[in-house]
Amino acid sequence: MRIGEIIAAKRPVFSVEFFPPKTDKGRVQLFDTARQLAGLELDFVSVTYGAGGSNRDGMVDITTALKDDVGLEVMAHLSCVGETAEGLDSTLDRLRNAGIDNILALRGDPPQGQEGFIRTEGGFGSAAELPAHITGKYDFSVGGACFPEVHPEAADLDSDLNYLKTKVDAGAEFLITQLFFDNRAYFDFVDAARAKGIEVPILAGIIPVTGYEHTKRICERCDATIPADLESAMLAAGGDPEAEFNLGVAYAAQQSAELLAAGVPGIQFFALNKAPATRAVLGALRAAQPWRAAHGQSITQ
Repeated sequence: MRIGEIIAAKRPVFSVEFFPPKTDKGRVQLFDTARQLAGLELDFVSVTYGAGGSNRDGMVDITTALKDDVGLEVMAHLSCVGETAEGLDSTLDRLRNAGIDNILALRGDPPQGQEGFIRTEGGFGSAAELPAHITGKYDFSVGGACFPEVHPEAADLDSDLNYLKTKVDAGAEFLITQLFFDNRAYFDFVDAARAKGIEVPILAGIIPVTGYEHTKRICERCDATIPADLESAMLAAGGDPEAEFNLGVAYAAQQSAELLAAGVPGIQFFALNKAPATRAVLGALRAAQPWRAAHGQSITQ
């Protein structure tokens, strides 16, 4: 089913991002995680795509298996980095033939060691060109990414939103944010996006912190800010893995509940292919149903 239609028909929606594992053990863990989380009524899952197509075959394989073997609705990530239009069309053909309905269209990050994005000859130069290409040739439901704390390469919020609008005008039906920890950043970003005429649903990207140092490295790579209060609490845990895990789950549950009570159309969890933290957070949300407190706020429009 098309994700654009799922979001239009049901609020809120819940999804999980996976990445293609590099080992057989990792593959077993991913599918064990997917089956555990499927029991919490996921609306869809997404599968990432390595720079320059490094995980392209794995992405197609995992996406197809999650749909066929686990019964989940799926979305495949596609990136412009290192890809020609012909190469992307080959992947799109494979996904279409496998019955996949949904694509997250991304420019993508440069490969490690490369400074800045370099357009591949015969490829695309921006995240707006890719959805335009896809919607012009195929019948996928296309989503895009956005950045509540502003894309690292953007001059400011205004220029970032101008660029984001080109993605939506090119055919992105919904957006999913980069991870964030401060809900005010999300609320302010949505207000600014609406003022720019960006009306598509904006799903919130949430990562339950299961280990502080690992999460800190992820945040450094994507320029996400860890609030001072959360950082202080994590440091007070003294490196105790269990204490960090419990604190991360509690924070993500509280953060998600506030978003849902305000009317956010959905949440995507970055589970890092592991079930326990996301299962705990999503299970608590399913039990408490904080979205029942939402009463037609503009954020849901």
